[in-house]
Amino acid sequence: MPPLTSLPSSLSTLPPTFLTPRLSLLTLTQQTRSIRSITPGKKTSRFDHGHNLPTLLSSPAAALERKAYTLPPRTGLLGMKKGMSAVYDASTGVRTPVTILQIDRAQVVAHKTRRKNGYWAVQVGSGLKTPQNTTRPMLGHFATAGVSPKRHLVEFRVKDASGLPAVGTLLTPRWFKEGQFVDARADCRGMGFAGGMKRWGFGGQPASHGVSKTHRSMGSSGQGQGGGSRVYPGKKMAGNMGGQRVTVQNLKVVRVDEGNGLVVVSGCVPGPKKGLVMIQDALKKPWPDMPKVPVDVLAREASKQETATA
Repeated sequence: MPPLTSLPSSLSTLPPTFLTPRLSLLTLTQQTRSIRSITPGKKTSRFDHGHNLPTLLSSPAAALERKAYTLPPRTGLLGMKKGMSAVYDASTGVRTPVTILQIDRAQVVAHKTRRKNGYWAVQVGSGLKTPQNTTRPMLGHFATAGVSPKRHLVEFRVKDASGLPAVGTLLTPRWFKEGQFVDARADCRGMGFAGGMKRWGFGGQPASHGVSKTHRSMGSSGQGQGGGSRVYPGKKMAGNMGGQRVTVQNLKVVRVDEGNGLVVVSGCVPGPKKGLVMIQDALKKPWPDMPKVPVDVLAREASKQETATA
């Protein structure tokens, strides 16, 4: 250890060692070996991400990128199922069963953005609800959007920000065109508590030969001893039937009636009459060549630009 006289003047003015037992001249003149780094650098992250690195496959950004291939570029509509009918082709005489959907004052109420909510979506409202029957939080929500209170509110996922119409935009049946394909989502009719024959199509017990008052019963639900004397999970038994979300894909738009607010699609749509149906561009068909905002909005913007330039 060098003598005290060779130390810098700043260290020669230290207090006595008995006042600072943990401080010695040895620690001041040389560095000891330890696990901790003497010159700690920038702490690295165990996640390999950065501006110049590819996106991680397990990150939210990568999940949205994968979803972009299966998300429609524009929003959908809310319709009410009015019933079924048929359309005849005069040239071929073919009768096509159709479902009539009514669009009732559908408007854009809010947006869901990736920065704030983590995904892109459009909140669409339909119907009419009196302010007396609307809660105050919802009244504030509608007042912020500048729309009247809506009876139904749903969200439609979209691909990116280009599929977000302006809040308050009125969506009419012209949002779809004749000949394109759509997907319809709705809650199917609820059957209540149903037995095994109605719910799963069981054949039932024989009608005679010793069967006493158990013709429609389910029968055995499992083994007695070899299977563990229990009922296996997922066993088809009696229970609640219907009432779940059903999606019917690739329905062709047969007619669009702007005056009466009707969209006529081919085939059947799940749900009872007066039920709410969500209609959006079909995922398994090419995207229609339609604008991502209503045509009347584009016309108004074009007229404003013409008046501004004039």
